[in-house]
Amino acid sequence: MTTATTTAVGPAGAADKSKPYAELCSLLRSAAVWKSVDATLSWDQETLMPPRGAPLRADQLQALSGLVHEKFTDQRIAELVSQAEADPGLTGDDAAKANLREIRRDYEKRIKLPKSLVEEIARCSSLGMHAWKEAREKSEFSIFQPWLEKTIELSCKKAECLGVPAGGELYDALFDEYEPQMTAARTTEIFKPLREFTVNLIERVRDATDGFTKTPDIGNAHRDLPIETQKLFSKRILEETGFDFMAGRLDVSTHPFCESPGPGDTRLTNRYRPDGWLDAISSATHEGGHGLYEQGLSAEWFGTPLGEAISLGIHESQSRMWENLVGRSRPFWGWAFDIAGDVFGTAALQGLDEDKVHRAANMVKPSFIRVEADEVTYNLHIMLRFDLERAMVAGDLAPKDLPGVWNKRMKSDFGLDVPNDAKGCLQDVHWSMGAVGYFSTYTLGNLYSAQFWEAMAKDIPNRNELMAQGEFAPILDWLRLNIHRHGRRFSAEDLCTRITGSPLQCEPLMRHLEAKVKAVYGV
Repeated sequence: MTTATTTAVGPAGAADKSKPYAELCSLLRSAAVWKSVDATLSWDQETLMPPRGAPLRADQLQALSGLVHEKFTDQRIAELVSQAEADPGLTGDDAAKANLREIRRDYEKRIKLPKSLVEEIARCSSLGMHAWKEAREKSEFSIFQPWLEKTIELSCKKAECLGVPAGGELYDALFDEYEPQMTAARTTEIFKPLREFTVNLIERVRDATDGFTKTPDIGNAHRDLPIETQKLFSKRILEETGFDFMAGRLDVSTHPFCESPGPGDTRLTNRYRPDGWLDAISSATHEGGHGLYEQGLSAEWFGTPLGEAISLGIHESQSRMWENLVGRSRPFWGWAFDIAGDVFGTAALQGLDEDKVHRAANMVKPSFIRVEADEVTYNLHIMLRFDLERAMVAGDLAPKDLPGVWNKRMKSDFGLDVPNDAKGCLQDVHWSMGAVGYFSTYTLGNLYSAQFWEAMAKDIPNRNELMAQGEFAPILDWLRLNIHRHGRRFSAEDLCTRITGSPLQCEPLMRHLEAKVKAVYGV
């Protein structure tokens, strides 16, 4: 995902100092324009395309993926990178050096993948996503099973082409696509203390609420509200928190997502149900966080790494920050409840106040659906998916056995009996679109977001007061300055250390969740 304008190819002066570098940036921008066409068609597939358009769309995306792959693996790119690396005109230009480092990294990975495999993956993803929608609607895993089997097969082929990192496993090659330099083994180490903490925290809430049967007074906050009005409320909140609708839009899809084709074009989607207005605002602020990151990336670097997000973990840190640390906070609802009254009408919210809504938005109770999960139990959903997709890639779990294993894990991890496939292994879009290796970045994002949030507090000590007044610009400005503008200049953990003074840690998120549970439940 990238964001840009249609003019400059880099910071003033950099292109003038080096003709090879200027040509390289221009070549990459041209390739990125084709990639943006692919992104636009993918967005359309999820929002506006009629169901019978699926076969043709698969042909279109297959053809485009091959073309984009050819553009990004052009031998001229390798020649220009070598020339630019040796160009004395770029001596001392740290931004250019970082860009060249990442361009070389991307190129060397891409040339390992045959064009035919790239095209086959694109076709499988397009048709698989269509099959997933039908399977989810009918709650029949058998409809999606052959596509999942094909997706895992192609993912393994891709991983084999990319190569297993030294001392790693096949899954790491796929993981690196989303979270560069991260491995499954290290992720397991990071997740272990968080899992233990989470299980203990859930037990405390369970004990304090007599098995989740007793809850704080929330005044029936999960009441039915008109979907069209929910859409207006979501858009209003996104506008107030800084999303630029002159450079973006908000639509409806089966699964909420953010797609950013390129210059001034960041597209968000959401989903709604009559009694789910709080879930809708959570997913809106989540996707809005992604969108704010995309809109904050350096426009002049479109097509190059310095105009792209660092990693999905950092991307998810932005979405989870706006969803949870902002959108579920008491100061936020001190402001947003008045906005809700304006949009829905005070009669529709009769019996509610900001305290009740805040508590309702932060209830802790195991549930089936990841995107509707509370902030405490959410990471257990991610760990389940991480374990299962890793097992499928390793060959330890056959895709046909996924529903049964999924249901057993939901019982052991959450104490829930999964009633059907739609509320079980068919609820997420990721595997249908070929995104094997993505899921753990949500929890990594939670960890990064909490660590960034603590660092931000030192620079914005009156942050709570500002949020309560609907003043979100200081938060966004801080993110623009410290994260968005850098693109891929730093690795995720280097950026984390640069901002917070230490590499990724579990403790900030644990402190945040501990404080939240105490505020809502008093335990």
